[in-house]
Amino acid sequence: MERKKTKEVRIGSQIIGGGNPIRIQSMTNTKTEDVAATVSQIHRLEAAGCEIVRCTVPTMEAAAALAEIKKQITIPLVADIHFDYRLAIAAIENGADKIRINPGNIGSAERVKAVADAAKERNIPIRIGVNSGSLEKELIEKYHGVTAEGIVESALDKVRMVEDMGYDNLVVSIKSSDVLMCVRAHELIAEKTDHPLHIGITEAGTVTSGNIKSAIGLGLILHQGIGDTIRVSLTGDPVEEVRSAKLILKTLGLRRGGVEVVSCPTCGRTQIDLISLASQVEEMVADIPLDLKVAVMGCVVNGPGEAREADFGIAGGCGEGLLFRKGEIIKKLPERELLGALRRELLLYQQEQTP
Repeated sequence: MERKKTKEVRIGSQIIGGGNPIRIQSMTNTKTEDVAATVSQIHRLEAAGCEIVRCTVPTMEAAAALAEIKKQITIPLVADIHFDYRLAIAAIENGADKIRINPGNIGSAERVKAVADAAKERNIPIRIGVNSGSLEKELIEKYHGVTAEGIVESALDKVRMVEDMGYDNLVVSIKSSDVLMCVRAHELIAEKTDHPLHIGITEAGTVTSGNIKSAIGLGLILHQGIGDTIRVSLTGDPVEEVRSAKLILKTLGLRRGGVEVVSCPTCGRTQIDLISLASQVEEMVADIPLDLKVAVMGCVVNGPGEAREADFGIAGGCGEGLLFRKGEIIKKLPERELLGALRRELLLYQQEQTP
């Protein structure tokens, strides 16, 4: 796919826009004031593949904590600000690599300018975020409800406000929990601005429903070449957001690397604990940095043939299974030995590929 051309924006050690890889974000759900808990969660997110992390800053104590958090992490740190412009300035002063604000709830133009001036002084990008739930009353009336057109107009009004204040180091975010409205809004705004876009489906829901909504919505947006950084919003462990974002990008061919696990849906021929085994394989390969496909199949009759495109795999039988590579059987093993044998083969392959 051809990606929409946007400006480059540096966020700490990462650059988004301008054709750079789409960066994966998540947000901590710890109390930012609790530095140890927040840092621990960020380390877990980073290990899962998170490239930019956002923390809420609801208090001055949280703003001050950013300085200590930054000392202990390596990925860029974004401060999420609502309502109090002083918190945005404090977050910048304490080393935030980017701040997220909605100028509509920060207050007067003077307060927004104070934030823009502080960001400009340190060349810290501002993410201007607008959600469908925060759409102004006049725009709801103008468009006879919450619409994609209203969301886009609201966001661009705020972008122009900050640009008129002399600052254009901006990232734009427009989100809605209505998947198709969100898709339409991104199609519209991509035609009207060259600022990089942070994309996501807000309030998507639990891990199950949120993943379905995000995969559909973000897939439709990304497949049009729209989007420079991504967050999958889930009600659950933020690590799941990162895993989902990686899989969405890999499925669309926008990200390579990491083992992809495919598995059959099970049927009456299945004589092995395939559901548990497939889950264990996913966990087992999470730390193996190989660009491979691993298949977990439930039938020794059709398994190797159905998974011929996989690099490695398991095909289960009655209390036993076949370990195969490129559709060719390597050995037959008891069920309890399959997982360990597969990991050994993958690690051996990794050694063979290391110069």
